[in-house]
Amino acid sequence: MQMQREVVHYPTLKTILAIEDAVKSANNPVSRNWILAKMPTKVMRSTLNLALDYMERRGLVLETKKGFIWTFNPSKKLEKAEGEGLEV
Repeated sequence: MQMQREVVHYPTLKTILAIEDAVKSANNPVSRNWILAKMPTKVMRSTLNLALDYMERRGLVLETKKGFIWTFNPSKKLEKAEGEGLEV
């Protein structure tokens, strides 16, 4: 059973995008401390954890033994279909 934890502060979209940029730009797996150091503003660790959990559930990042890595790979076929599609 998963424990329900109390959320002190939800991440903003700006915070999630900053975390995304930090992980995406890294060439190697990165730790939570490394991500916190790369943030343009202060981010609470619990907020970072919540954002990383969300990103992992959405398939954007993967937590390995060495840290977080960027895993999202947009489909070229879907991008082409959106470009050639008919807008209604």
